[in-house]
Amino acid sequence: MKTNNIYQIVTDKMIAQLEAGIIPWQKPWQNAECAGCISHANGKPYSILNQMLLGFRAGEWLTYKQVVAEGGKVRKGEKASFVVFWSFVEKTELEAVCDENGDQIGERKVLVDSYPVLKSYNLFHIDQCEGITPKFANEPVKNEHTANEVAEAVIAEYVKRDALTLNVCESNQAFYNPAKDFVQVPQMSQYKNDAEYYSTMFHELTHSTGHKSRLNRSEINTINFFGDDDYSREELTAEMGAAFLCSQVGIDCAKAFKNSAAYIKGWLNHLRGDNKAIVIAAGKAERAAKYILTGEK
Repeated sequence: MKTNNIYQIVTDKMIAQLEAGIIPWQKPWQNAECAGCISHANGKPYSILNQMLLGFRAGEWLTYKQVVAEGGKVRKGEKASFVVFWSFVEKTELEAVCDENGDQIGERKVLVDSYPVLKSYNLFHIDQCEGITPKFANEPVKNEHTANEVAEAVIAEYVKRDALTLNVCESNQAFYNPAKDFVQVPQMSQYKNDAEYYSTMFHELTHSTGHKSRLNRSEINTINFFGDDDYSREELTAEMGAAFLCSQVGIDCAKAFKNSAAYIKGWLNHLRGDNKAIVIAAGKAERAAKYILTGEK
């Protein structure tokens, strides 16, 4: 399948959910102790984007070949789910190999370029199969601390580790200033509930991961204008990063995010005009959330 077709298929799936009044990146991911959609082969969780494409259906997923190889079968009438991955394509050229006198004695291949290509494959949930036994435990573990306590610990650790300036004050603005490496959010008392406060906080902190000293996203470090592609992709990255982080710490996503008709319409218009937006933003959101939680680039 051509790469551009894959982008469009992914985008169409997201658009269909938005048209149904569902914001796919605001569905709850499983928490840190429960990986959600995981590979039957190795137990690893799928990416943020693939979790969305798999409908957040927790449990083990297999390819048709894996089902057959383990002596199982897919139940009649079951349909596969579509996921994507990046594969690097290498471009090589022949280079002359010469002896000590400068005479050519042969040729060798040398790498001149390498670039990612989006590819796809199909998966079946283990419940769609017969004769396949789960390999991995995938149950949530109750945290000893409240969601707010966990969220505060994540925020404090990230801000301290990266020497980020964070100002929580009585104001009407929430923003990240990359020039000053500065985040400001209104006080918790100004929000309808704690969940809205933390979703706003994680949204702005996700923006801050784009700083040149961290993940160096071009969308943050160049001048962008409201509504252009880079601005919209960065906003989508921050939205998905915030949703992922809220779920990781146990914040109720249903209370945390707006779900207005105007909000949905805005994202529908953007995705219809840019079929790469959701794929690119999801990958960057995952890196951003991982960086905030672990410091790993």
